[in-house]
Amino acid sequence: MDAPPATASPIGLVARLRSLLTGGPNEASVTKRLAGTIFAIRVFSAALAYLAQIVLARWMGGAEYGTYVYVWTWVLLLGSVMDFGISTSAQKIIPEYRARDEQALLRGFLTGSRWMAFLVSALVSLALMGLVKALSPWIDPEAVRPLYIGCVTLPAFVVANTQDGIARSHDWMQLGLMPQFIVRQGLIIAMTGSAFVLGFDLGASTAMLASAAAVWVAMSGQMLVLNRRLDAHVAPGPKAYDFRGWLAVSLPILLVEGFYLLLSYTDVLVLQQFRPSEEVGVYYAVIKTLALVSFIHYAMSATTAHRFAAYNAAGDRERLSAYVAHVIKWTFWPSLAATALLLSFGKPLLWLFGPRFVAGYDIMFIAAIGLVGRAAIGPVERLLNMLGHQNVCAAAYASAFVMNLVLCVLLVPRFGGHGAAAATSISLVFETVLLFWIVRRRLGLHVLAFGKA
Repeated sequence: MDAPPATASPIGLVARLRSLLTGGPNEASVTKRLAGTIFAIRVFSAALAYLAQIVLARWMGGAEYGTYVYVWTWVLLLGSVMDFGISTSAQKIIPEYRARDEQALLRGFLTGSRWMAFLVSALVSLALMGLVKALSPWIDPEAVRPLYIGCVTLPAFVVANTQDGIARSHDWMQLGLMPQFIVRQGLIIAMTGSAFVLGFDLGASTAMLASAAAVWVAMSGQMLVLNRRLDAHVAPGPKAYDFRGWLAVSLPILLVEGFYLLLSYTDVLVLQQFRPSEEVGVYYAVIKTLALVSFIHYAMSATTAHRFAAYNAAGDRERLSAYVAHVIKWTFWPSLAATALLLSFGKPLLWLFGPRFVAGYDIMFIAAIGLVGRAAIGPVERLLNMLGHQNVCAAAYASAFVMNLVLCVLLVPRFGGHGAAAATSISLVFETVLLFWIVRRRLGLHVLAFGKA
């Protein structure tokens, strides 16, 4: 890798800061610039999402807000896996097609992957609506209508995720992320705010209607811009569709993504089953407050996945090893600093949701342990996925998910949000140790932010 050696002499604080921000032509500098762009988008979107959660919590009341959080969590969970892993595998498939100059397959993937994602997600959404209908006698009556609206949201959510993966594979980070994280959040705030000002009953159903409309509008705009860019970037010609090959790569990655998401949302979903909706809302506010830490991990993952695949396709082991070490350090140390900052200002941040939300402050410290632990090895799950070790990565996440589910069921009924946070942190630390061992054994790489290989 073209990054400066670790033994380089100091060049001064101002010059070093300028170098970090502006970078150069090498991969390390490009990665930092793109990751910085992604992180800035995620932070700004987090501010919008934070504002949205604050105003919704205050306008809707604890019970309605808790119901909305519960349904929206299902949308996030299901929508993120219903593309069969295409959004992530795109970052492996597209660089490989380019490296092998398989233009027909590349053109086919850029269109066929989105159609496949839309059609499958639409059919699954219809089946889910039937499931909600069948289970409605056992579902909270206040959640039935929001769940139907959530099903209608899913096809657009899935297509947007697929387009995000395609855009990231071309380093179009703004196009991939801004529609989902900026435009969508802005529309949710605008629509719910308008409903509140106009005197509509801002319950969970109204909030879900606003969220569904925002997802569809943002996805449609992203599609128009992405199609124009692809037309200018990819030469016209015949298309070939290797659906079986795409699924062979994507389905193992789907297992990884699915277990990752289950691990991420199990705490909220189990908490909803055993504790009052008001407590779910407090816990969700805590998780949202700590989201800045996970954004750093997300930024590095989104920037680096297709580069891992490109280095591997080129057989450049030395650059891959150096690049992995660089990425891990730039994941862990900023994550540690962000965690310390958020914990320092946790009480006033939670108070923005309402005075009763400050009760969740001590939960932040428990939840932070797992996030810092995960950051210590960087986005190694993407490394394993891009290098063809999806199955063992999926097994690691499955183990962590099962542990989290069991611990949540054991701890949440007695300890509430504290138990959910403890279960998740223990599971994340277990996952970190397991992935470290797998990468060390399979790839021979040292993937810890500190220590020596």
